[in-house]
Amino acid sequence: MSDLNKAMQIAASGMLAQNVRVRIISQNIANVDSLATSPNQLPYQRQTVSFRNVFDRTLDTHKVAVHDIGVDNSEFSRRFEPGHPAADDTGYVLLPNVKTMIEMVDLRAAQRSYQANLRVVDVARTMVSRTLELLQ
Repeated sequence: MSDLNKAMQIAASGMLAQNVRVRIISQNIANVDSLATSPNQLPYQRQTVSFRNVFDRTLDTHKVAVHDIGVDNSEFSRRFEPGHPAADDTGYVLLPNVKTMIEMVDLRAAQRSYQANLRVVDVARTMVSRTLELLQ
């Protein structure tokens, strides 16, 4: 396998990892207002994605893969809403620990990483194509 094909496969692994990251971010944003339904339940907890370095023996190089989809254990904020079914004895409701601004920054970083990997694939494909044209 040529180095250009390896470069495309490595970049593709980065794109796949960023796809998962974008999916988790969209899930977090969609659930920013998902409250518990009873006082004993927790609201939606923010999820996080971590990556790891994986050595691919067939390519003889390192690729990226999703290591874990975890849960953010940061504290929940509270809102005074005594009439809500999830309100505790003092009238407060726990809110999800999702911060929309943080999710948007993560989304932008995932987008940039995806675009960079896509650009690598595009450049490698163009180089392969130009090489084939020269050999004709």
